[in-house]
Amino acid sequence: MNHNTQATVTVLMLLAGWLAAWSAVAVPQIERWETSNGGRVLYVHTPQLPIVDIRVIFDAGSARDGAQGGLASLTNGLLSSGAANRGEEMIAETVDRLGAQLGFESLRDMALISLRSLSDGELLDPALALVSDLIHQPFFPQSAFERERSRQLVGIQSQKQSPATIANQAFFRALYGKHPYAEPSSGTEESVKGLKRSDLRRFHGEYYVGKNAIVAIVGDLERGRAKEVAEQIIGRLPSGEKAAPLQKATIARPGETLYTRYPSVQSHLLMGHPVLRRGDPDYFDLYVGNHMLGGSGLTSKISEELREARGLAYSAYSYFSPMRGEGPFKAGLQTKNENRDEALEVLRETITRFVTLGPTAEMLERSKKNITGGFPLRIDSNKKIVEYLGMIGFYGLPADYLNTFNRNVEQTTVESIQDAFKRRLHPTAMVTIVVGGPVN
Repeated sequence: MNHNTQATVTVLMLLAGWLAAWSAVAVPQIERWETSNGGRVLYVHTPQLPIVDIRVIFDAGSARDGAQGGLASLTNGLLSSGAANRGEEMIAETVDRLGAQLGFESLRDMALISLRSLSDGELLDPALALVSDLIHQPFFPQSAFERERSRQLVGIQSQKQSPATIANQAFFRALYGKHPYAEPSSGTEESVKGLKRSDLRRFHGEYYVGKNAIVAIVGDLERGRAKEVAEQIIGRLPSGEKAAPLQKATIARPGETLYTRYPSVQSHLLMGHPVLRRGDPDYFDLYVGNHMLGGSGLTSKISEELREARGLAYSAYSYFSPMRGEGPFKAGLQTKNENRDEALEVLRETITRFVTLGPTAEMLERSKKNITGGFPLRIDSNKKIVEYLGMIGFYGLPADYLNTFNRNVEQTTVESIQDAFKRRLHPTAMVTIVVGGPVN
């Protein structure tokens, strides 16, 4: 049995042995500090398992691309292609030998690097040294750059064959216009073809800096060691500056319905407008309210009206997606082409009725129990906790966000939800996207 297999077996055995203990863990206590170069650190000590989860987040998502769409995505994706004195193959072999898990992701708001490792120093120390090199000293080899740029272009072409992707991209463009959220993180064919390796180096130098970084650490590390780890991972980066605040998003094409013809028997329908930043005081009223409107699956009002009452769609939903800027409210469904006009009318009426009348007390009580009862499952693993820490740190949420989550849900009322929906959601101003074939 090789070292990697042994590490995996050890983790699985320990996870099984401590599963019951995890379920009894209280809400994690978050500690905060800054690194020497201004990076913000959030830490939770979880000694139950000999595992460490680390999430490094930079305000370096595609909202920072400017006219060079796809730049943030390529920069983050190529961090593991070569760094310091390590080539791409050596990096992959090191991760495999250590039994570690390394991940990279680029979203509209952020760029993420994640590491999971056993806390045994013989495995953790070289894993940390590797991640530190990837963040501090990537050299973006020309061959890897050209390969990944070509792969990204292939992905952009394949997106044109997906009606769901076509609808989503049209939705964001219609909502956001010239705002940085308008374009997909992958960029466009034109923008990606125009990128150069030097663009990645410049982008990394500007945004992968201490003051623009969040480090979330969860696991079997004492606080003193966690401080050393945070310094090792980002501490040698230049301090730099935080990325500039994003401009306010307003509805670029209010009230418009945009149709894209696609040869399919079903139409993809989306409806919404920009609404919500993370940390917004209306968040819990909108979140709990949407749980009843379209966020609780088959029991939501949208699903009841479209699926159960009329059989117009198998799945229909709505949700708020709070971001650093005003993230969207999105309602959506798929339906047969000949049913789409009726489905759109029912969707609009259902949203308008909820905004006007709000929920009943009985509906609200059921939703509160569902949300608060499921909360322990949101924090029942290191991985979930480190994701929350990253979100809390990146968006500047209160340190007691997890402790007060259920209390904030419980404090919502029929009146507060109705008030928030009337002020924040405007059905007549929503953009509507239709992607589908002609009606026979």
